[in-house]
Amino acid sequence: MKPIKLIIFLIYCVSIINCTPKKQQTLTVLQFNIWQEGTVIENGYNAVINEIINSNADLIALSEVRNYNNTNLNERLVASLKEKGFTFYSEKSEDSGILSKYPIMEQTVVFPLKNDHGSISKAIINVNGSKIAFYSGHLDYLNCALYLPRGYDGSTWEKLNTPVTDIQEIEKINLQSQRDDAIKSFIKDAKNEIKKGSIVIYGGDNNEPSHLDWTAVTKNLYDHNGVVMPWNVSLNLEKNGFIDTYRTVFPNPVTHPGFTYPANNTAINIEKLAWSPTADDRDRIDFIFYYPDARIKLNNSKVFGPKSDISKNKRVLENTQDFFLEPLAIWPTDHKGVISEFTLILE
Repeated sequence: MKPIKLIIFLIYCVSIINCTPKKQQTLTVLQFNIWQEGTVIENGYNAVINEIINSNADLIALSEVRNYNNTNLNERLVASLKEKGFTFYSEKSEDSGILSKYPIMEQTVVFPLKNDHGSISKAIINVNGSKIAFYSGHLDYLNCALYLPRGYDGSTWEKLNTPVTDIQEIEKINLQSQRDDAIKSFIKDAKNEIKKGSIVIYGGDNNEPSHLDWTAVTKNLYDHNGVVMPWNVSLNLEKNGFIDTYRTVFPNPVTHPGFTYPANNTAINIEKLAWSPTADDRDRIDFIFYYPDARIKLNNSKVFGPKSDISKNKRVLENTQDFFLEPLAIWPTDHKGVISEFTLILE
């Protein structure tokens, strides 16, 4: 073959390769606090199973895995889902658990649970040839400073004489929790996974709001009492390149607040749901984050759970533009979950 024809032929071959459509698939991720394994609500465990199926999620980050009575909740969930015709993979964990429709190559603890101060687990998952480092977090619930501007202590939940609105004081108390330690451990581990070529996704009940929600436009809403707060966990994640899926799809915290806590649950007395009964403490504390990667594209995100919340010791129906996947029947928890859908470019 003459050189000029060879060059034309090679250019043609390269163009054919570059124009060949890459294989894609939808990847749906769920973050789901199951409130003490669904034990608080009557028939709550069965509701957890039914809502996992309802979510149609491929990867699920669970919070409040307790393994009560020396049982293995992850093993039990897998068996219960199999009885209903759904195959999932999981390994035993404590506090933060992981369910996957795809094989788990390995699972490790990134931030261990000590004295109920939160945890983060990680699973390396093979999704049709693509390696995903999937993290499940349930961060420290103490020194929960979101209550301070609302006039309540963040560890005892006793009412304060006056709301705390000084940002430095709020931050000081907030940093007494181990949430920042946990998220720093996640960021360090995730950066190593990124270097290894993994796609990184995190789902967690962070027990801390987002700095994207406590802004100038919301400072006089939801009993923020004028506070514009640079919440440390979300700010640290953003500074290190991680993307908040819900707030990316819906950037306006007024039209789409995306509240996940406290969720209304008609199956239980309101006293079990209201930690600061005279305040409006609706907030978004459950999240899905991911690290930008050419192999994954965020499509949409929605709130998973009832449309109504608890505010000032009342059941309140949301008047927002948020999108919801509502429960089938019994809702098993006091949180709402987050569902985010991605397009995954398969390797």
